[in-house]
Amino acid sequence: MNGEQVLEQLNASLGEKIKDAFIKNPRRVYIEIDPADVVEVTRAVHKDLGARFCTASGVDMVADFEILYHFAFEHEPPNGVLATVRIHLDHESPAVDSITPGVPAAAWIEREMHELLGIEFRDHPDMRPLLLAEDWPEDVRPLRHGKPWEGKVNRQI
Repeated sequence: MNGEQVLEQLNASLGEKIKDAFIKNPRRVYIEIDPADVVEVTRAVHKDLGARFCTASGVDMVADFEILYHFAFEHEPPNGVLATVRIHLDHESPAVDSITPGVPAAAWIEREMHELLGIEFRDHPDMRPLLLAEDWPEDVRPLRHGKPWEGKVNRQI
């Protein structure tokens, strides 16, 4: 299976949900969707099309936030294809529905993006802190662009 075949499969399954799509190379496919469709699309890619969830990446693009959900189509190893589902979120109030109910493996990476970037994942089953110290200031997000934080955290080892 190559990128063109995966893109054909995605188009057949998701149709109008795909706002934009391109093939970066024979083993790399990107599709962009509306954030409102993320739960439905990621569930379809994972469950209906049989792709394995690899991880997600959250990026502060200054004007907005970008989340990239990476899925592997490994039907014919070693020639698998990595498909990325891309969404953009408002920078002032970044929030999106959690994909965890349909893709349980996304639980930790959504928690990480919440802590480090401040992205809210609605309906996430467990938003306990994952990486930062317990006394880390609630409004400080280490991977956001902008003014660096100059405070201190009382960390005991």
